Amino acid sequence: MAFEDGFVDQLPDIDPQETTEWLDSLDAVRAARGDARAEFLMQKMLGRSHQTGLDVSGLVTTPYVNSIPISVEQAKYWFPGDIELERRIRAFIRWNAAVMVVKANKAADGIGGHLATFASSAALYDVGFNWFFRGKDDGNAGDAIYFQGHAAPGFYARAYLEGRLDESHLDRFRFEIGGNPDDPSDFGLSSYPHPRLMPDFWEYPTVSMGLGPISSLYQARFNKYLHHRQIDDTSASRVWCFLGDGECDEPESLGAISLAGRERLDNLTWVVNCNLQRLDGPVRGNGKIIQELEASFRGAGWNVIKVIWGTQWDDLLAADVDGVLLDKMNSTVDGEFQRYTIDDGAYIREHFFGPDPRLRALVEHLSDEDLRWLPRGGHDYR
Repeated sequence: MAFEDGFVDQLPDIDPQETTEWLDSLDAVRAARGDARAEFLMQKMLGRSHQTGLDVSGLVTTPYVNSIPISVEQAKYWFPGDIELERRIRAFIRWNAAVMVVKANKAADGIGGHLATFASSAALYDVGFNWFFRGKDDGNAGDAIYFQGHAAPGFYARAYLEGRLDESHLDRFRFEIGGNPDDPSDFGLSSYPHPRLMPDFWEYPTVSMGLGPISSLYQARFNKYLHHRQIDDTSASRVWCFLGDGECDEPESLGAISLAGRERLDNLTWVVNCNLQRLDGPVRGNGKIIQELEASFRGAGWNVIKVIWGTQWDDLLAADVDGVLLDKMNSTVDGEFQRYTIDDGAYIREHFFGPDPRLRALVEHLSDEDLRWLPRGGHDYR
């Protein structure tokens, strides 16, 4: 349509009076109810236009809140499992993953390994393993999963609980040599996903950084080709790729994302674990990496779902009739959010909620301990 990018001034207006009435209505709402209410209504109008299929250019970024509203989440997206049981299992996996790396470094100083990558994304993987990932049973194509390579200790720890690996394997993390060549069960664990080194465990290599994302794009495209040419039935196969926000700075990560939008690869899902951190500090300086990535992906034609806040934030956002909490979330940079993650509730109350009395009033019923443990979305099963 010719209305793309808002260039409508050059087009004839078939009903100037109706246009004026709409514009006057917007001005009246802004004058009577303020900018926040006017912006809210405009966002609602844009959302409805997309729902009804109108070809109206949307925004490349959305507010710094979860994409799925609580009203829809409660109606459609309940959690079907036992949250406490799965949390307990996840704790075992996290513990074994951390101990495996620490033990390896005690055996050989400087052997390396990664602790935080899996710890920050354990809930994401567990939900995938327990409820989404499909195997190759009964001749089905199954899902293709590109795991974030630096989270490898977590997958070894899970395999240990499942009985696929034993303690002797975990004791040889990053010690791949020295086994009995005549015993196929006597092997060490590779540092990262590597199907050549561990062909019975790993399916796709994902290190160096960026290798997993670009490989998953072309895997999804190839699966479409196989299906359309009736070579193989991959219609029920989904390609998953897990990566970090820091990894998105690699040219291989974002360099081909326009391919997915152009080819309409609805069989591809990327899960970007945004812990706001790369090796040497906040990602891309002290900005808002989630918003930057959202703009990049939406601009390339992707559907983007943000999961930033846990369920315990829902009541606070519902009570935020003036939009002050949303404004605070939108204006707070990543470095400050990192500080709130590690500091105590008193600091959060003073510096996040404290400057505005309306914000402080929102949480006056919560203790400092409650504020300290307000969850982030990536650690909340719901």
